Amino acid sequence: MAVSGNALLGRALRQQGADAVFFIMGGPMNEALNASRAEGIRLVDVRHEQAAAMMAQAYARVRSVPGVCAGASGPGTINLVTGLANALVDCAPVVALGGAAPVGQWATGAFQEIDQLAIMRPVTKWAERVHDTRRIPEYVDRAFRMALAGKPGPVYLDLPGDVLYREVDEAAVGWPAAAAVNVRSRPAAAPPEVETVVAALAAARRPILLTGSGILWSGAAAALTRFVDAAGIPFYTTPQGRGAVPEDHPACYALARSTAFREADLIVVVGTRLNYVFSQLKPPRFSAAAKVVRIDIDPGELAQAGRTDIGILADAGTALEQLTAALTGRVDAGSFSEWRARLAQTEASKLAGHEAKLATEQLPIHPLRLCRELRDTLPRDAILCVDGQEILNYARQSIPSFRPGHRLNSGPFGTMGVGLPFGVGAKVARPDAEVVVLHGDGSFGLNAMELDTAVRHGLPLLVVISLNGGWTADPDRVKPGRDLGYTRYDRMAEALGCHGEFVEEPAAIRPALERARAEVRKGRVAVVNVVTDWRARSATTEFTTYST
Repeated sequence: MAVSGNALLGRALRQQGADAVFFIMGGPMNEALNASRAEGIRLVDVRHEQAAAMMAQAYARVRSVPGVCAGASGPGTINLVTGLANALVDCAPVVALGGAAPVGQWATGAFQEIDQLAIMRPVTKWAERVHDTRRIPEYVDRAFRMALAGKPGPVYLDLPGDVLYREVDEAAVGWPAAAAVNVRSRPAAAPPEVETVVAALAAARRPILLTGSGILWSGAAAALTRFVDAAGIPFYTTPQGRGAVPEDHPACYALARSTAFREADLIVVVGTRLNYVFSQLKPPRFSAAAKVVRIDIDPGELAQAGRTDIGILADAGTALEQLTAALTGRVDAGSFSEWRARLAQTEASKLAGHEAKLATEQLPIHPLRLCRELRDTLPRDAILCVDGQEILNYARQSIPSFRPGHRLNSGPFGTMGVGLPFGVGAKVARPDAEVVVLHGDGSFGLNAMELDTAVRHGLPLLVVISLNGGWTADPDRVKPGRDLGYTRYDRMAEALGCHGEFVEEPAAIRPALERARAEVRKGRVAVVNVVTDWRARSATTEFTTYST
């Protein structure tokens, strides 16, 4: 029996457990997408392909499996690049499928002929082109495996039109034995390495634990919590790793972060890179005398120049379980009581001032007041997607997270425009979850038409916009191209079929949020557009010598 490459692609995606594809229609992918739909896969057509890649990334983060996106040949596939680059730097598993000009017409000036593979290789961890229709299932299987192998990341498959539309003998098609989506490596630390870390903990007086997305990809949130409970060690995470341990845990001292970093004598780093987010552990943010333990599944991370006294190549969850078991009789929850009391005192000294800033009645509304109202009305298990400049930093300071994989932002690449696509991808991944997108007005504009995607596909989101009239705060009026004006995005949203709210007074924020949330519960997308202070500049660690 003859079978087309299009049909093989649909079946191969189903075999891998894919249940959603984010895309924009176009040749040569249309029939492959129809075949995918026939296999029971949900098709979510978007308004820009970069948003499709971002949605796939959010889907991957929330579900901890690869997300899938697709583009038509030429510009359609190339538009995926920004989203894939963000996923690469964020270490998120995304499988991107790109239709391409027919192989048989290369070098003839074929329609949309361009070397898409060469474009995709720098923004993915693995990229290949399928030349033989019979091998489509094999390549799809390998793509999913590569997306999850070791340190996760995006992958790309180039699918020329003649390969997709060619019909082959079904008996000649090679099918992988089983879906690979749940096959992940779990290397353990060697016993002497575990002993070395436990000895370092036993000798320490002021240890801290730094973690990141490796905890989520390892499925190690429970293992991390058990280790924190057993060791009594204060913990901090990257923005993307937040919620792995609930941030109202007694070992979480968010307002004492700077003190903890500066005074720690042992820094245990598990499942995260030492990039600018943690200032590469450089002084003066961290003590030069502190000992550094690094546990990572990627040998490339451990091989990087930088601070590592004890380096262990291991899966985060496996290593944490090993460490917890080895603590008995050596380290316990009371071992660092004096250190934790110091951090608790620092936290308590800052709390009143912190809450006072959040409660400000100033006009225009301070972004922190908006964050407070959202914080105090946000369900504990909500998925929060944050995107922007000032509002991103203010939300980081003021809105906690309590569930693993429920806090999404642009990650270390700092890509603007991810918020609304992330919200759509998260809602597709978890239809029963409340998904809230907190946007700056500049970042919202980059992918604002994805409101239409959410409406058309029945994906009720709550979108909150901090409308400070431009890209960033600009109290000195010196930034070129900063001003955007105070656009009534709520009215734009209403025109697209959403519920809209416009807020100018602090006391009106919560009622507007409550009305919007009621509409979301009815199945509508809601947008709350809040005018905030254009002068409010968030204070955060400087990552560069210049300012945005």
